[in-house]
Amino acid sequence: MYTVTINQRDRGGGDRVPELLRALSRLRPEVPFDRTVGDEAQAVFTAPEPALDAALIALRPDACGGVRWNVGIGVGPLEEPLPLGVGEVRGPGLVYSRSAVERAQGTGEGPAVAVDGADPRLAHDAEGVLRLLGLAIVKRTVAEWRVLDLLTPGVRGQQKAAADALGITTQAVSKAIARAHWPEEWGARPAAARLLGLLDAAGDGSPRR
Repeated sequence: MYTVTINQRDRGGGDRVPELLRALSRLRPEVPFDRTVGDEAQAVFTAPEPALDAALIALRPDACGGVRWNVGIGVGPLEEPLPLGVGEVRGPGLVYSRSAVERAQGTGEGPAVAVDGADPRLAHDAEGVLRLLGLAIVKRTVAEWRVLDLLTPGVRGQQKAAADALGITTQAVSKAIARAHWPEEWGARPAAARLLGLLDAAGDGSPRR
């Protein structure tokens, strides 16, 4: 399982957890996102792809209250049946998530995201790919996001419709897509999800000490 813990990195702008929860509301985790303590929220997913989605949404500051967030993905088992509320979640996956988000807090100016699980090498590899994805996301401009938010991955022929909606040229749309490394992001997402899945399969249920 995949426990995602997110807490506020930039605290000068006040509490932004409500905005974070709104940005994540389209996702459907098995245990929904909710505030845990202070400026932190958690959720549990049983598949890697939506957990990855949650992490990348949180790395997008313009969508989450205009502040930066620390993101930790803990991959490992949890006590079942899963509870209705995240405050009742127990198990090694929760411990891994806590370890990951604490390590994310120590990152520099790059994407503040970390992964932890029973296999350190797989966790390292998954984190590396996720941080590369995060680099593309945190560097995007508001103008680029306006274009990208109108696109659906894998669908051809969208650039003219996006250009018409925004009142710009198709060339401007094409340049925004290239600058934002949008095709590369969606090309690399399956690799990140696969590594998270392998880490879940490798879990022995016992957090490292």
